Amino acid sequence: MNTRITRRALGAAALLSATPRLLHAQAYPSRPVTMLVGFAPGGGTDIIARFLQPALAEEFGQPVAIENRPGASGTLAASAMTRARPDGYTMLMTTISASAVVPPLMTPPPFDIIRDQTAVALAGTVPLVAVVPRNAPYDTLRGLIDYAKANPGKLNFASSGAATSQHLASELLCIRAGISMTHVPYRGTGQAVNDLIAGRVDLNIDTLPTNLPHIRAGSLKALAITMPERVEWLPDVPTVAELGFPGFDSSVWYMVMAPANTPAEITARWSAAVNKVLGDQGLRTRIREAGFLPGGGTQDDAAALLRRDAQRYAELIRNASIRLD
Repeated sequence: MNTRITRRALGAAALLSATPRLLHAQAYPSRPVTMLVGFAPGGGTDIIARFLQPALAEEFGQPVAIENRPGASGTLAASAMTRARPDGYTMLMTTISASAVVPPLMTPPPFDIIRDQTAVALAGTVPLVAVVPRNAPYDTLRGLIDYAKANPGKLNFASSGAATSQHLASELLCIRAGISMTHVPYRGTGQAVNDLIAGRVDLNIDTLPTNLPHIRAGSLKALAITMPERVEWLPDVPTVAELGFPGFDSSVWYMVMAPANTPAEITARWSAAVNKVLGDQGLRTRIREAGFLPGGGTQDDAAALLRRDAQRYAELIRNASIRLD
């Protein structure tokens, strides 16, 4: 009898201790939520965040405000998120570069990519596309490579920041093709696109959603896709791999992150909300029309993707001797 009483007492105590957390999760969110974005408006991270914003606000019953904090290859916003109170009211729409690739290269690292952030849900994935100004003297990737070899050091390429996926894709192309181009980093994608259209930079390997409207408008020429297979949006544009560089594969994912130690009930709420809104066929269609592959999946899936790509790109950076300036 005493044992039963003890067990009941322990069970009651556990329930009481859990009650505040459960009530907190049930009440969440009780006020507006801020989603940080580490790049300027117009880039892929900003685009996917704004696709999800109204649907998430409706799901939560509270406003979800997008706050752009560009700089340091997206790590300014990521760092701000890791320092925020872990209560679910400061979230981050991040990308592979800001949360998996760049931080370990910084001295000192602004945060630990595994310990200081919590992967919540994959929002989407996009291929990268190599684009050049419409008046460029080449219409194919082979033409660009031949021009670069005939004019060593003359060409440059843009990126949305040092060691971002865009930067790494262009560096990888230079290594594989045996050419040299000058890296021109920007604080975000928007200005890089504007300068590319104006002819102030020669090449940008950037996200398809960012460049697709300009490709369709004829202000940019698409030379190649960086994923292993051609994509539905540009079926006539070949992949880098099929143009003589087998195994070339580079894409960008976007992920919702929370600060470390955010209550599991809240991150689970976010994961469920992201999956629910991404399950809406109308939203999925709009996302695909913009050049994104809709995301989804469990928190464990997101965490595994973070770890796997952090390891993969760390190896690429070592092999290519890439450093932050």
